[in-house]
Amino acid sequence: MSGLARVVVHPPSPTGGRRVTVGAEILGVAYGVADLLEFLRRAGMDPDEVRLDDPALIHWRGGGPDVWT
Repeated sequence: MSGLARVVVHPPSPTGGRRVTVGAEILGVAYGVADLLEFLRRAGMDPDEVRLDDPALIHWRGGGPDVWT
């Protein structure tokens, strides 16, 4: 995954879910870890290799992987 732009998981929205971006591209709105991993898979990453606690890969804003609302 070296060389890829960092994933940003934005704070939960008032209506639920968290916007997920890579660079300037919006991957979608995730409502849980499964959604996030699917977005990353579609972006070409191997979900089995993704560490959600890797700050070099994922920048969590407004809470970590256990905060979705």
